[in-house]
Amino acid sequence: MVVQQHRAGGGARAVCALAVMGVMATAAGCAGGGGGDRAAADDRAGAGAVEAVRQAAAVLVGTGSAAGSAEVSTSMETASGGTRVTIRGKGTYDFRTQSGRLKVVLPQDAAGEEEHRPITELLAPGALYMMNRGAGVPADKWVRIDTTALADGNLVTGGVTDPMAAAELLRGVRAVTYVGESDLAGVTVRHYRGTADIGRAARQASAASRGALTAAAKGFSTDAVPFDAYLDEQGRLRKVRHRFSFANEGPDREVVSTTLLYGFGVPVFVPLPDERDIYTGEIDTGESGQGRRE
Repeated sequence: MVVQQHRAGGGARAVCALAVMGVMATAAGCAGGGGGDRAAADDRAGAGAVEAVRQAAAVLVGTGSAAGSAEVSTSMETASGGTRVTIRGKGTYDFRTQSGRLKVVLPQDAAGEEEHRPITELLAPGALYMMNRGAGVPADKWVRIDTTALADGNLVTGGVTDPMAAAELLRGVRAVTYVGESDLAGVTVRHYRGTADIGRAARQASAASRGALTAAAKGFSTDAVPFDAYLDEQGRLRKVRHRFSFANEGPDREVVSTTLLYGFGVPVFVPLPDERDIYTGEIDTGESGQGRRE
């Protein structure tokens, strides 16, 4: 994947925390009735905001048709030398089994050719399966990658941040500011901005996510990951954007990963490939060796 190029050399360095931007939901000058609005805003800020963000992963696992699974749209943007490349994905994900299926579309020139067939990715605890991987892999074969062995824990390697990992990262919230309410595809959401600590998130994560996040905590030169998270009235994560920064031999390169969740309760079925369908040969990894068969 294109994003693998950003891991060569000096490893990864997360960007410094974003400047805290507080939006005063109760602007000065409101006459009468403002006390209730101020109390609501205060409840969503401070410790209340930290707790709401920290619980986002647990809410997604949840119970009933309103949680447990969702449709997913993702984008991963990289910028280098004035050029911006976007990788997009779409599919479904089951937060209880931490498994999902997505189709990932590369930009036309990302694979060095005019067109590249969409890559099918199967996400499972500790593993990433890819079909149409390219790099010498037969079109009818899958590649299996051990995500706990990746230096970034598959936060960026696959061109998609695993939706559960994206939510679990928020367990490591260091500081958060309640920005305010906004509309997201017709749904009222609460916008929170802050910084998460990968190491702390790994320690607080579910057992299925812990290995990959622990690997990421060891692979990044700093644990700080700025984020924007949008929760609906039920506390479900609707959108999250993480900003990763990588140090290479040249200027730092930024990767912005965005995950959108909707259609909660959708059925998800993710059969994993048989061993005979998994490619066991060498893979041309380009630079860093990430994506190599494990």
